[in-house]
Amino acid sequence: MKRYDDIVVGSGISGLTMALILGMNGRKVLLLEKNPFIGGSISRFYKNGIPFDTGFHFTGGLQKGGILYDILTVLEVRDLIRPIFLSQDRANCFFIESEGRQYEVPYGIDNIKNKFKEYFPEETSAIDRYFGMVQKVCDDTPSMNLRTIFSEHILADEDFITLEEVLNKLTQNHALKALLSALAMCYGVKPEEISFANHSRMCLELYHSVARIENGGSALVQAFKKKFKDHDIEIRCSTHITEFADINNKKVGSFILNTGEEVSGDNCVFTIHPREILKILPREYISRAFIDRISDFESSVGFFSVFTVLDSDHEEPDFESSILSIFPHCDVNRLLDPAYKGAPALVLIKSVEHVRDKTYKTIDAFEISFPEHVKEWEVSKTGERPRAYQEYKKGRVDDIMGRIIKVYPQYKDKLQVVDSASVLTFRDYLNSPDGSAYGIKQKMNQINLIGKLPLRNLYAAGQSSLLPGIIGAMMSSFIVGRTILDENKYREFIFRNLST
Repeated sequence: MKRYDDIVVGSGISGLTMALILGMNGRKVLLLEKNPFIGGSISRFYKNGIPFDTGFHFTGGLQKGGILYDILTVLEVRDLIRPIFLSQDRANCFFIESEGRQYEVPYGIDNIKNKFKEYFPEETSAIDRYFGMVQKVCDDTPSMNLRTIFSEHILADEDFITLEEVLNKLTQNHALKALLSALAMCYGVKPEEISFANHSRMCLELYHSVARIENGGSALVQAFKKKFKDHDIEIRCSTHITEFADINNKKVGSFILNTGEEVSGDNCVFTIHPREILKILPREYISRAFIDRISDFESSVGFFSVFTVLDSDHEEPDFESSILSIFPHCDVNRLLDPAYKGAPALVLIKSVEHVRDKTYKTIDAFEISFPEHVKEWEVSKTGERPRAYQEYKKGRVDDIMGRIIKVYPQYKDKLQVVDSASVLTFRDYLNSPDGSAYGIKQKMNQINLIGKLPLRNLYAAGQSSLLPGIIGAMMSSFIVGRTILDENKYREFIFRNLST
């Protein structure tokens, strides 16, 4: 039987981070991935030789001193990543159709405040109070800073009040409330469901800066793979755990893989969806309350995606990376409700991609979608779905293309659809239970699955554990690392690398 110090299940950004943290601290690590490739939703795919990002499109925190900057520094991969910062003056643009108005939102909190005060001069006090509350929540959250993650986390008052409640107390201006809650699209939970504290933790770094990464998520995957070679980290793809063996005193002695092989490890960290973890935990070792807790988790929002490219002969010198979000109206709660029947919110991401000697100008479109939209085909598989499903996809693609051309009329007859994907596509491609974009909903008063599991040497991390997105997923692995590794040595490792 092959023996490891630690086994990490799932090679999304959390699994990659967990494996590297352990490897850099002298551990022998086995990284298991169910797919034929590592990277999960941060991986890119290529169609007709053109690269498109699967689930990682832009991020905050890459500015010097930002959370992601520090994370990549500690992991010694920052120099392998080249951020492409969006235009500071109009990093995010929001077009609210019911208002007939487009709002350009810069980054840098003072810049955002000043711009919002231009748009809403009568709401100066509300704007100042909102951003003051966001900053205070994050300053008081140890998990928002690698320098403070060893401190005890104490819930803030804002953990017990929703984003919706805070906004209603601050202002009655519907457009301002929509803009202040617009980044809910980046975590997929209604303002009436998420705590103001978690909304703040999700948004702060996107207020400080907005960047893409050259070569997208694949640059992160390649950086981790390169760094793995310096440590005792073994990767196995198309491999997963099917059962636990030799359980003694609530500790797993060995793990049976789908290959039939049996391996042992002192610890096993699952960075996959909580429902997938629940499937393989032996029922005799988990309580009914634990099962109910996991079963009660709801899915965050998903997307119907269309991937397009401009004709190579289309000249547009000022084409640059940008993000445009189109909201039919100001009610973000309705837009994030599966029962909503109106026009969905739509996000358009422009990007310039270089592949060898070719340059492609792409526009990725993401329209809110839910498993309920494709329920009649939920038992089907990619490549085997019926004509009715193909007609559904074609209808959504046509609608989305019409909306793109309405916003960018100059692209009429110049924009080619390269591929499209429903939530079922994401479900099957990423081995996700439902194809949601951000794992479970981060609802107020919810206890997420992070850290120790009912069996003593099993742990949970990932974007469903702490916060959605790349920063939350990576920070969850740093927090679990604190539990597994010797605290003094772990502290020394983090601070030593931060100082470099």
